[in-house]
Amino acid sequence: MNYYFLGIGGIGMSAIARFFHQRGDTVSGYDRTESPLTRQLEQEGIAVHYDDDPSQIPDAIDLVVYTPAVPKETAEFQYLLQKKVPMQKRSQVLGELTRGKKCIAVAGTHGKTSTSSMIAHILSQTKMGCSAFLGGIAKNFDSNMVVDNQSEYVVVEADEYDRSFLQLHPFCSVITATDPDHLDIYGTYENMLEAFRQFASQTQPGGTLILKEGLSMCEEHHSDHHQDGHGHDHQEVHLDNVDAAIHSYTAHGFDADYYSQNVRNYNGNIYFDLRTPKGVIYDLELTNTALYSVENAVAAAAAVLSLGVSDQELREGLSTYKGVRRRFDYHIKTKNLVMIDDYAHHPQEIAACLESVRYLYPGKRLVVVFQPHLYSRTRDFADEFARVLSNVDELIMMPIYPAREQRIPGVSSSMVLHKVKSLSKYLCSADQVLELVPVLFPDVVVTMGAGDIDRLVPRLEEVLAKEA
Repeated sequence: MNYYFLGIGGIGMSAIARFFHQRGDTVSGYDRTESPLTRQLEQEGIAVHYDDDPSQIPDAIDLVVYTPAVPKETAEFQYLLQKKVPMQKRSQVLGELTRGKKCIAVAGTHGKTSTSSMIAHILSQTKMGCSAFLGGIAKNFDSNMVVDNQSEYVVVEADEYDRSFLQLHPFCSVITATDPDHLDIYGTYENMLEAFRQFASQTQPGGTLILKEGLSMCEEHHSDHHQDGHGHDHQEVHLDNVDAAIHSYTAHGFDADYYSQNVRNYNGNIYFDLRTPKGVIYDLELTNTALYSVENAVAAAAAVLSLGVSDQELREGLSTYKGVRRRFDYHIKTKNLVMIDDYAHHPQEIAACLESVRYLYPGKRLVVVFQPHLYSRTRDFADEFARVLSNVDELIMMPIYPAREQRIPGVSSSMVLHKVKSLSKYLCSADQVLELVPVLFPDVVVTMGAGDIDRLVPRLEEVLAKEA
């Protein structure tokens, strides 16, 4: 088969491209900009070009895979449409690749990349094994894709953007968060929640649905409760049309089937005990990670334990999990200076990231570099961004990364910066960031955003390494 990818440099697209290439199919594609990921695809033998030029499209194509992030107005999209070449969205292809497998799908407005990569790593360390299509580069695999042809399990990150996750019918579904997002697609928050309810209802009969405790999409019937055998009273969650076992989890509180307790920090590593319906698993360890990873670990534990992973396999899997690039990703960690890069681009994610930094490095001078992602998201959450970013010692904001969007008049980084309740705030280009950060005398530097700030990170690391 000959596959052509429109937007091949996307993290989800590249995973499928790699899968087909590894399978022996012919794969090529277009992306608007060159990146470390596209360069790696080229090194692996996949042809990639960066000009919107139909003349560079191969003659023989069996299927075009495209992402909604590529505008339909692009010349290549229109050319392929006119040629009537078969075309499918990435989500449709992913749905087909998981058909006939036991799919573990992790959805949520944040937390899904780390949780799905944790599940994939834990399963890969057992006899069960798994294939995986992830939304980030998992450090344990050094890839966003895992192939195990002997395993019946496939782990996928289920993307809510453009309702993509509704192509999936998982054996085990996990929903980590339903905070408002992608309102440019859904129009209203209720429409977004309805999509999550539909995703939940597509869990296979006899399968398992694992939900973060207290999600807005759920209705908790306070009259229905049960005790877990240890004196804790648990409310039951009800969702219509779900013919699967439903389990709840949390890192904060005791009103769930799975929850963490006795969380502690020792030398930058985090330890916790896990309460499950069957008892307590003591002293689980997460290395070089964030406080919010505990919640992701509880979700991942609930998923793999429901699949039959043993307590010891869970323990070993979590302790050897190395994380995901750009998810609380350490670049410098010395006695005098720490540099962390994070993909956080939603106010809730930023708040969780900063909470972790303050927990791990109390009293340290914190400098944050943030690049907003999308004009629409900046407009919709300007007040929330300003609130969570007001709590850092020095704030540097970069111009908005537009991605798929056209500029919205009046919406800018300056608009958010004006609302930030701090005098220590700056608006800078990438080059100016490199000059400014060292003279702010940071103890901890955090870079955040989902745009092209990742290209600045190695340059900033090089500058700061001289100071460390």
